[in-house]
Amino acid sequence: MKIALLGYGKMGKTIEQIAVARGHEIVLKIDNAETPYDITIADVAIEFSTPNSAFANISNSLTHKVPVVAGTTGWLSQYNETVTLCKAQQTAFLYASNFSIGVNVFFALNKTLAKLMSGLKEYEVAIEEIHHTQKLDAPSGTAITLAEGIIAETDKAGWHLDTAGENEIPIVAKRIDSTPGTHIITYSSEVDTIEIKHTAHNRNGFALGAVLAAEWIVGKQGVFTMSDVLGIKN
Repeated sequence: MKIALLGYGKMGKTIEQIAVARGHEIVLKIDNAETPYDITIADVAIEFSTPNSAFANISNSLTHKVPVVAGTTGWLSQYNETVTLCKAQQTAFLYASNFSIGVNVFFALNKTLAKLMSGLKEYEVAIEEIHHTQKLDAPSGTAITLAEGIIAETDKAGWHLDTAGENEIPIVAKRIDSTPGTHIITYSSEVDTIEIKHTAHNRNGFALGAVLAAEWIVGKQGVFTMSDVLGIKN
């Protein structure tokens, strides 16, 4: 499989190592969205760039009917436009705030726990996320996905960074050097605390998931998530 890496930072380099080890060929390495490139030489694009570059990279790929696996966060105001373009071009698009297999199991666990807790008003829910200091967005896309999972199963109306309103989920975002990613969901009452936590030890899990998604999406049409790739039913 011929892969275009749109974004060649730390994650892109880790994806390259795993993809090559799995027998794939990296035909493009784009680290600057303003650099012209021919996306049509690739079978699939894996997009891990920056919030400012993501939509241009994704739309260019979809316009040329190259399926895209996207992991950049912070650009989702243009997500619906991307979905429309993908369907018009009859190609494939997959966005995930986190490609880790473990995190996607964690997403499903989060929704199940939220459903169990939805009628227990004595518990207050909160989210904490910890990432490396180079991470550009806060809260993380993973934390937002977790919040959206809770909102879908409860009467919470939204989320807010740090200080939340009466019917919102507070998200605390911490930045600590060399931390790949930790996410903690806490339900607290006067008598006890229930907590679930996912801790990444390195970037390899994220990168492997992205490569698995790229392998899976080639030859398909539609808009997908990692739940489709992994067969996880929420």
